[in-house]
Amino acid sequence: MKQSVLLILCLSFLFSCTRRTENKDANNPEIPIIDHGLTPDELEDKILGMLVGSAIGDAMGAPTEMWSREEIDLQYGFVEKLDSMVREVSPEGIWLPNLPAGGTTDDTRWKNLTFNYLFSQNPNSLNPKDFASFILNQYSSYVNKLKSIEGINPTSIENATLKLTWLQEWAKVSQPYLEGNIDGYADSLSRFYGGEMVCAGLLYTPAIGAFYPANPEKAYAEAYKLSIYDIGYARDISALAAAMTATGMKKGATQKDILSSLRIDPRGYYQSRLVGRTAQRILIEALGIHQNSMEFDSSENRLKPTSDGLKFAFSELDKRQQDMPFHAGEIYLQVLTAMIYSDFDFQGTLVFLVNYGRDNDTTAAVAGAILGAMYGFDKLPVDSKQKVLEVSKNKLGIDLQDLAKKMTTHLQKNKKP
Repeated sequence: MKQSVLLILCLSFLFSCTRRTENKDANNPEIPIIDHGLTPDELEDKILGMLVGSAIGDAMGAPTEMWSREEIDLQYGFVEKLDSMVREVSPEGIWLPNLPAGGTTDDTRWKNLTFNYLFSQNPNSLNPKDFASFILNQYSSYVNKLKSIEGINPTSIENATLKLTWLQEWAKVSQPYLEGNIDGYADSLSRFYGGEMVCAGLLYTPAIGAFYPANPEKAYAEAYKLSIYDIGYARDISALAAAMTATGMKKGATQKDILSSLRIDPRGYYQSRLVGRTAQRILIEALGIHQNSMEFDSSENRLKPTSDGLKFAFSELDKRQQDMPFHAGEIYLQVLTAMIYSDFDFQGTLVFLVNYGRDNDTTAAVAGAILGAMYGFDKLPVDSKQKVLEVSKNKLGIDLQDLAKKMTTHLQKNKKP
């Protein structure tokens, strides 16, 4: 009954009237920032919850990233917890071989990079050129590191090349964008990762959502501006991920609040002639998959490997797969379906996504960021969060707790009186 009521509520707002929020890009005033109403401790708990929640999802999916369900089941069984990563290194994957449970991939590196960019920004308005410059400067530092290597030690060269290659595609887009070369930017964007509509913005926009706690419209608008590496409706999806994260950071946020944030449409996607809003259609698909899965088994069995409802949901997602697992629309559908199917339970959502496979470290990282922001760090699984904090800091050089403290201080300092 609870799930049916949720479905009705979701469908009712989908077809309600939407308004277009004007912004500075259209020569109109910026969307104002409203007071989030959180104490400094509450704010830090939610920021850390976003970071660690995302990292837990990343770490759960990393051992089996891009694997099929059959491969996951054969080598790991039904995944319900963190596990070690005995797999190859790659620019977008893990950078150190044989990481212990809690190790992460580029999904967590992007949150770290984005936070370090945001520390230099005023929340009133973000500048996409500053973001492109930050990425290009990071890429340049990797280039210089490679050039500084003396001799031909293969390990040193391979390690430096690994990092450089991570941002190579991004640098190709950033450079013409910063130069104001419209044709060059359009051409580079059209060839970004082969011209596929990859989930570029979804890697970092949840971090932008954390920059605007309880301000989903502002989070959407600013994330959209910074989604300069996205193609087509992927920009809308990236901005909606920021809006959901910002909504989750509202005091007492609920699953209804998260879903309600998906009606935000500052860029007028609902008005697209002949097409409408693709992100809306994806949400309706997720709701339909969930509703039909309810016919198969009871709620207490829905996240077990023998669940017929889970098997049905997976089979429906299979029918909607894109050519590439990291397609923004595919990832968005899987994230929404998992959260709704699991009744927005943190661990249940990650279990759904990781066992489904495909780009499961990214899907779990996006969902983990949104739900981590909603529940806060204190309510995340104790064992998982401690492992992620330890491995991130001691093995990967990413201090998630320090990032959360710095962001809390930065937001408090820039808070309007």
